[in-house]
Amino acid sequence: METIDNDLNRICPIECRNKQSSVRHSRKILPISHTVEGVKRSAMELAAIATAAVPGLTPVGFAALSDDAEDFDSALIVDAQKHRWRVRSPRHDEASMRLEAELSALRAFSAKVRAALPFSLPSVAGTVRQGPLRTFVYKDLPGRVPTLEELVEEGSKLAVALGQCMAAIHQIPDESVEVAGLPTYTADEVRQRKLNELDTAAATGRVPSGLLRRWEHAMEDVSLWRFNATVVHGDFDEEQLQVSHSSITAVKGWTDLHVGDPADDFAWLSAIDDHGFSERVFAAYVEARGKSADPHIMRRAALAAEFALAQWLVKSLDSKDAERIADAEEMLQELDTNIAEYGGQPLSVVEAPRPLAAPAPVLAPEVPSEPKKASAPAINTSKVTQLEEDDDLEAQPSPQPATASAVPVQQKPVSQEPVPQTSDESTDATPEPVAAAKTEDSVPAKDTESKEETSS
Repeated sequence: METIDNDLNRICPIECRNKQSSVRHSRKILPISHTVEGVKRSAMELAAIATAAVPGLTPVGFAALSDDAEDFDSALIVDAQKHRWRVRSPRHDEASMRLEAELSALRAFSAKVRAALPFSLPSVAGTVRQGPLRTFVYKDLPGRVPTLEELVEEGSKLAVALGQCMAAIHQIPDESVEVAGLPTYTADEVRQRKLNELDTAAATGRVPSGLLRRWEHAMEDVSLWRFNATVVHGDFDEEQLQVSHSSITAVKGWTDLHVGDPADDFAWLSAIDDHGFSERVFAAYVEARGKSADPHIMRRAALAAEFALAQWLVKSLDSKDAERIADAEEMLQELDTNIAEYGGQPLSVVEAPRPLAAPAPVLAPEVPSEPKKASAPAINTSKVTQLEEDDDLEAQPSPQPATASAVPVQQKPVSQEPVPQTSDESTDATPEPVAAAKTEDSVPAKDTESKEETSS
């Protein structure tokens, strides 16, 4: 057998795939030495296994395929009749269960469901068991696996095709999943599961507090979680697509099929820098779904993409892999810094409470050399006539407030001689009422000013 040029499915370098996946996946491709089994099957070994799974298959060429390297070994095989086959071999029990779930899902899709989809579905040609794990061989599907950059370069036509593709998946009847015995969650169950996972992540003490507050507010925003649960692919991204001439020819990777939040299938779009492309995908989706479309899908998708890093941290801590843990913490810190600097994509429908502004610094008052005494209201002493003490002075009633037009109230003067009436020009000589001379504190400055205006 000869190796073949992998023109249909390019092998993406691990480092490149890490950067593309870090924001939108809870699983992250790692070097093979860090996988659970620690044993990698080569493309040649997978070709040999395929001959046991599919009787009569005679491989003449093979090539390794990009896949979830932590979970699967994959290869593309060409037989003597130029037919192409795809081989997926699980690396541990959990990955094997995912392949078994995909097999159940594909078997549950009736001919009617398949005919309603605008793309092809995988077809399992055979399986072979090696110990507790089972390797699957699929008939290869038409088209090629694109990169994110190639998707964007295709432009609006492919964006529309993507939106229609995702809408078709979410319109698959729930019964197809229920018959296969796959998980089914309501909207409230989805939200509660997220909150439980948030508590687990917070308990690690390794997630920045700003991210925890941001995610908690979004998860507690009930209006964000009012959606109708639909059939969800669960592992949707560019690597599960086969494209040709700006159209989606096939969708693979149905290992995480379930009924739940349709926003999960949009989370991978957060890795695309061209927001216009993502908006066109969503617009096509809404047009295809009509009134069934949820307007808050993109908000929950952004939340899922961010929260995937916390989920990956928890998974890394469980594995006790120091390199994974450090990598997850670094990505979380970077995300926290970026959101603090640029604001981040809005997640909640209800605006998050803003932190209280720091109080302005209180400057210490200047300490005078001598303490100042409290000063009474200013009084024009030229308007006050000193009264002599007189024991026989009768108490006079309090005068009415003085106004510019008021007539002065006649009071008993200190001397026994009558005080002649004066005109406005002689107002300065008129003694003030007795009540106005009691204390300085009882003389309002306003009244004094009024009297000054009258005298002028």
